[in-house]
Amino acid sequence: MSIATDVSPIPASLSSTVGQDLFGLAQQVCVVTGAGSGIGRSIATAFGKAGARVVVLDVNPEGSAETVREIIDAGGQAIAIHCNVADPASIEAAADFSLAAFGPCDVLVNNAGLIRAGGLDTLPVEEWNLLLSVNLTGYFLCSQIFGRQMRAKGKGALVHVASIAGSNPTAFSGAYSVAKAGVTMLSQQLAVEWGAQGIRSNAVHPGMILTPLSAAMYDQPGVLEQRSKAIPIGRIGKPEDVADAVLFLASDRASYINGDALTIDGGFTGMLLSLVPRAGYER
Repeated sequence: MSIATDVSPIPASLSSTVGQDLFGLAQQVCVVTGAGSGIGRSIATAFGKAGARVVVLDVNPEGSAETVREIIDAGGQAIAIHCNVADPASIEAAADFSLAAFGPCDVLVNNAGLIRAGGLDTLPVEEWNLLLSVNLTGYFLCSQIFGRQMRAKGKGALVHVASIAGSNPTAFSGAYSVAKAGVTMLSQQLAVEWGAQGIRSNAVHPGMILTPLSAAMYDQPGVLEQRSKAIPIGRIGKPEDVADAVLFLASDRASYINGDALTIDGGFTGMLLSLVPRAGYER
C-alpha cells in the first residue's frame, strides 16, 4: 500500500474559496474512488477546496499523488491510498487506514470505472465480468465497507457516478451501459435500506464530459463541433460540472434528497425529438 499524506490544519490565511465552507463540508471525511484523474480528481479537489479531509483512492499511485498535491497546494488536507475497488481485501485495508488517519467516513463518492469496447455477440465473459467487477460490484463493496463507518455514527452520504448510458444503451461498449444501469438501482436500494439510519444515497448521470480518457476521441476532426451542436447549451461538459453537482448532493444542503439521480448533460438526453424531421417546426 502506497501512502501520500498531509494532515496539517488548514491555515486561517487561505483564500475565501477554501474558508467559506459554503457546503458545510469543512473537516468532513470525504472518500473518492478513482480520484487519480478525470472526474474523480475534479471531485476530490473540489472537496479539498470546500475544506474537507479528502481520501483519494485509486490503483494509479502517480495519479493519486498528483491529486493529493493539487489539494495540498490549494491549502487542503488529503491522503492517497492505493485501492483496487474490485478486491474486498483492498477496500477493507483502505477503509482501516482512512479511519486511522482521518476518522470515520462522512461521504463516499463511488466513481472508479473503466470502459471496454465490444459487441455483445462476441464479448468474452472475462471482459464482461471485469467491467462489472469495477463499475458495479466495486460500488457495492465500497458502499458496504465504508458504510459501516457511517452506520456506526448514524449519518453519511453516498454519491454514485453513473451515466446517461445507464438509461440510453451505448452500443458496442460491452457491459458499460448494463453496469451504469445497475449503479442507479444500487443507489436507490441503498437509499431505501439505509435512509432510516441517517445515510442518504444519490447518483449523478454525466453526459458527454471531456476527460483525459475521452480526449483522444475529441482530437478527431469535427467531433467536438458535431457533438457540441447536439447539446442545447452548445458545449461538451467539464469534470468540474460533475464535481459541483456531487458536492451539492454530498452536503446537508441536499439533506432531503435521497434515492434520486441528477442528470448532468447540458440537456442532451432531451434532444431526441429534435433529431428527427418535423415539418413546420424547424428552427
